[in-house]
Amino acid sequence: MNPEQSAVPTPLKVGVVGIGWAGQQHLKAYSRIPGVQIAAVAGMEEELLHSLQAEYAIPHAYLRWEDMLECKELDAISVAVPTFLHAPIAIAALDRGLHVLSEKPIARTADEGRTMVAAARKAGRVLDVAFNHRRRGDIQKLKSIIDAGELGRPYYAKASWLRRTGIPRLGSWFTNPELSGGGPMADIGVHVLDYALHLLGEPKVVSVTATVHAELGPKGRGGSARFSPMSSEHAFEVEDFASAFLRLEGGTTLLIEAGWASYREMDDVIDFMVYGTDGGAELKAKGSPSAPVGELRIFTDKDGENADYSPEAQPGRGHQAVVEEFVEIVRGGSAVWGDHDGSLALGRAEIIDACYLSARESREVQL
Repeated sequence: MNPEQSAVPTPLKVGVVGIGWAGQQHLKAYSRIPGVQIAAVAGMEEELLHSLQAEYAIPHAYLRWEDMLECKELDAISVAVPTFLHAPIAIAALDRGLHVLSEKPIARTADEGRTMVAAARKAGRVLDVAFNHRRRGDIQKLKSIIDAGELGRPYYAKASWLRRTGIPRLGSWFTNPELSGGGPMADIGVHVLDYALHLLGEPKVVSVTATVHAELGPKGRGGSARFSPMSSEHAFEVEDFASAFLRLEGGTTLLIEAGWASYREMDDVIDFMVYGTDGGAELKAKGSPSAPVGELRIFTDKDGENADYSPEAQPGRGHQAVVEEFVEIVRGGSAVWGDHDGSLALGRAEIIDACYLSARESREVQL
C-alpha cells in the first residue's frame, strides 16, 4: 500500500477480526461512518459470520484471520478476539501496511505490547487500543470539571469495577493466564486504570503495591448466564479479585479495585472518587453491567458555605466514539500517525504487569 494513498482513502476500507460482542460493536460503529466501507470480516462461528456478512453487506468473509489479511482491498482492521491473539494479528496486519484498532488490553504482557508498538513504528501506521469507558458521558463531564481546576489539586483517588457473579465463561480462555494475561485486573481493571489516570491528567505511576485473590472461581462459583454458559475446558488459574495501591508522581495516590466475583450487591458498579485541595467528587454507575449515566456529585464550598452540586451528564458513545476517533486519525495522514503508535496502552500494560509482580512477590514494585 502506498502511504500517500492510505492517508485519506476514499472510501476507507476496513476489516473486522472477531465477531463476538466486541467485534459486533466495531461492525456497527464502522457502518455508521460516512465514507467507510466494511470490506471484510473474519470469525470462527460460520453461521454467525455469514449472518453478519449479510446484515452489513460485507463483500468478503473468512473463517481464518490469516486469509482476511490477504485481502488487497483493506486499509485498516479492528482486532476483537481473545487477548492471546492481539499481538500476532496486529503485527501481521501492521507488517502488511494496515492500520490497527485493537480491543483492550493491548496484549497479554507489556513485552508483547512492545512488539506491537515496535511494529507500528516500523510500518509507520496507526496502532490504537479501544478504551471505551473513558468515553462515558459522566466520566467526560467529571474530566472537564477536574481540568477546569474546580477541585484544586487531586491528592487521593479510588476507582473500581466490581461484579458479584461476573466471571466471563468459567473454564474458558478468560481464566487461563497463558491465553488472557490475567483475571479481572487485566480484563476490567485495565479499563479502571485507564479512566482513572485519564481523569487525573495522565500522571506518571511511580510504584504499585497489589494483591490478588482467587476465592470463588476455583470452587466453580462466580459465573453466570449473563457472561455465557460455564465450561470446563481450562482450570481456573487467575484471580477473581484484585486491588492495587499506586503512588503517582507529585504525591497523589490511587487505589484500584477490579473484581469478577465477590459477595456484594448484585448490580455491577463502576465508580471513581477523588479528594482535591478545593473539592471532591464521586461518580457511581450501578446497573447490569452499568448504567449509561451514573450519579455524579461534586463536593465543594463557596465563601465558607456548602456548595455541593450534582452536574448532569449525557450518555457516552462508547465504541462508536472509539471507532470514529480511529477513523479520523487514519484519515489525518502520516503527519499524525506517529502520535498513535499504541504507547499509551503499552503504558497501561506495564502497570498491570507491575501489579501482578507485586502480588506474586508481596512487595512494592517501582516503575
